[in-house]
Amino acid sequence: MSRLLGGTLERVCKAVLLLCLLHFLVAVILYFDVYAQHLAFFSRFSARGPARVLHPAASSSTNCSRPNATAPSSGLPEVPSAPPGPTAPVLPPCPDSPPGLVGRLLIEFTSPMPLERVQRENPGVLLGGRYTPPDCTPAQTVAVIIPFRHREHHLRYWLHYLHPILRRQRLRYGIYVINQHGEDTFNRAKLLNIGFLEALKEDAAYDCFIFSDVDLVPMDDRNLYRCGDQPRHFAIAMDKFGFRLPYAGYFGGVSGLSKAQFLKINGFPNEYWGWGGEDDDIFNRISLTGMKISRPDIRIGRYRMIKHDRDKHNEPNPQRFTKIQNTKLTMKRDGIGSVRYQVLEVSRQPLFTNITVDIGRPPSWPPRG
Repeated sequence: MSRLLGGTLERVCKAVLLLCLLHFLVAVILYFDVYAQHLAFFSRFSARGPARVLHPAASSSTNCSRPNATAPSSGLPEVPSAPPGPTAPVLPPCPDSPPGLVGRLLIEFTSPMPLERVQRENPGVLLGGRYTPPDCTPAQTVAVIIPFRHREHHLRYWLHYLHPILRRQRLRYGIYVINQHGEDTFNRAKLLNIGFLEALKEDAAYDCFIFSDVDLVPMDDRNLYRCGDQPRHFAIAMDKFGFRLPYAGYFGGVSGLSKAQFLKINGFPNEYWGWGGEDDDIFNRISLTGMKISRPDIRIGRYRMIKHDRDKHNEPNPQRFTKIQNTKLTMKRDGIGSVRYQVLEVSRQPLFTNITVDIGRPPSWPPRG
């Protein structure tokens, strides 16, 4: 009986010993595992900066807190950096004849036209009136310059019609409203010079400039607002002239010149205060520099004018006919290089950029008669 009891006790002791040994091995394994985790945790703070270290190789080659610093060498062979991620797809050139054009348009100025409505109709237009086609790369960057004062009603209609037209034409463009401050005599051509300079200050990529009166809306979107090899006259058939040119040398309303063409004629004259004359001077400048005016087909060059009362501060310039006859003498000294003005405010609106300027006062004219 005692022998049997002794054998049982021996087996129990061996089992307990094995359990103790197993417990010891498990404790050792857990100890080294916890030690390794603590070592990795504290190694994150061994280098200066907030960058999270994922493994030693990464910590030796990256220091996010000092982007211009040179990382110390780890002594290990340099691992090639991962190839860059996928880049934006290269868009094809915009077609010469955009496929989404409508053709003849119904233009009317009787419906109410709040700016909020125009903004809802043009969700792709960015702050300041900038737009870039999402599906192609235009050949030109177009600045549309509008000389302006007290024509908010006209501007709303102009934006309502022109933004969709320009977007369908696949243009990369910006709209600049050059607002003459004060109540002195209006100077259209000087405001256009200022618009040219101020648009380039915002974006030096502009290489085509469309100069448009705020009360003229094209009746056909195939009349593309682009610049070509020659200066272009767009508004060749206005309703107020019976849809024909009033005379052969007419260059008013809406015109377009490339940056090089504009500089070649020294811009527009600054000395035409009041209504009329500046567009004839511009026509003379183009002719004197050997360029010729291009025009669209009369069937697509039609425009409707928004009717308005005559501005008492935009009366005819009594000296305009004398000035027109002397363009050859004045174009070198009077132009983009001699324009003087002061910018009072630049306001980027959802549909256009408004630039309010002080252009000075006109000279005193001798009384007529």
